[in-house]
Amino acid sequence: MNDSAAGVSHSRIAALRTETEALYLGMRPRTRAAAGAAAHLFEGVPMHWMVDWSTPVPLVVAQATGARLTDIDGHGYDDFCLGDTASLFGHGPAPVAQALMRQASQGLATMLPSPDAGVVGDLLAQRFGLARWQVATTATDANRFALRAARAVTGRPRILVFDGAYHGAVDETFVEITGNGHVANRPGLIGEPRDLSVLTRVVPFNDLDALEAALADETVACVITEPAMTNCAMVLPAPGFHAGLREITRRHGTLLLIDETHTLSSGPGGYTRLHGLRPDLFVVGKAIAGGIPASVWGMSEEVAARFQRVLADKPDGHSGMGTTLSGSPLQLAALRATLEHVATDDAYAHMNRLADRLEAGLAQVIAQARLPWHVARCGARVEVVRTPEPVRDGRAAKAAHHPALEAVVHLALLVRGVLISPFHDMMLASPATSDEQVETLIGATAEVVARLAD
Repeated sequence: MNDSAAGVSHSRIAALRTETEALYLGMRPRTRAAAGAAAHLFEGVPMHWMVDWSTPVPLVVAQATGARLTDIDGHGYDDFCLGDTASLFGHGPAPVAQALMRQASQGLATMLPSPDAGVVGDLLAQRFGLARWQVATTATDANRFALRAARAVTGRPRILVFDGAYHGAVDETFVEITGNGHVANRPGLIGEPRDLSVLTRVVPFNDLDALEAALADETVACVITEPAMTNCAMVLPAPGFHAGLREITRRHGTLLLIDETHTLSSGPGGYTRLHGLRPDLFVVGKAIAGGIPASVWGMSEEVAARFQRVLADKPDGHSGMGTTLSGSPLQLAALRATLEHVATDDAYAHMNRLADRLEAGLAQVIAQARLPWHVARCGARVEVVRTPEPVRDGRAAKAAHHPALEAVVHLALLVRGVLISPFHDMMLASPATSDEQVETLIGATAEVVARLAD
């Protein structure tokens, strides 16, 4: 039996876990009491995956401002998780808060456009390059709607995803390549009686030969992908991958959907604008409205024209797309404020400067500890990956996942006043993040690594 995980002994992991759990519980009496008082919430939380954090009982946040959190016991935290990207631009950016206050007195949900609608459409087209836009409430919804549109305009039944990718709660994307090379539903998916592999194909990221083979029969309507896989150990595209992806999809008449919900950290126009990608469909959610539930999906002029012809041939209503709260005046106000005043070139310059320092500082800590880890980067998104070299695909990313080690690192950082993502070692720099906070994170990581390294 292997007595270590990614170069760290299990005994050191266990010892630090015991110590940090006791410290966490001993200094948070109100937090402990809140856990006991939440009996009527399933699992004691408003959304069951909130228990996936490494804390013995859930942390209860009293206030979130800028890049700082304060819990109900009065402890403060430098926040590098930022709502797992939902608050990429900091908690409660002033322009968004002001726009919401203005809109609150003018109506929140009307099922009709507000005066902000046309402006938001123009801003999205200018920023991301696609011609026609729709507003949804979550990136999951936006991906569902875009995939439905892709099937409608191509007349094809199948989609293709990359192994290890994440596109929200879109059922059809919860598939993986198993150890024997077959495609099957992911084992963690709950309540799904269908074999999703019937209409979803899966190939490894960065494998253009596998992509070519999977699209050859021309039954795949759409390839849906992040430009870099981010919801596992970060997987960056190999040189030439995106050019090959675009050429192969075009040649086989397959639409390309790029989901930038996490990679919006790359720049004002996301990874797509930064690297000159040319998708047919585009989705971004979470941070696009400054933390308000909203997402957008865009279409090229050609796809929009084809989709319009499909709609013209259908009876009105019941398209399976859209929700009553999608495109609300509240969302439009937040979208406009974020696009005009928050997600600016200056904001990204600040974020990337801090991410430069964070990347270098964490790499130095890892090198000094002689641990077989590396640092991956996607704009303002920085991640420690527990392999010596960059991972190329989802299988390698999965092998780099060490849950017990990750959990103890997260908890040990938290009791030192730093919060990072609970799901893997992801960290974000926001416009509200300071140089001092970055240095605190680097220093806290050095302390934790020193406790773990042999």
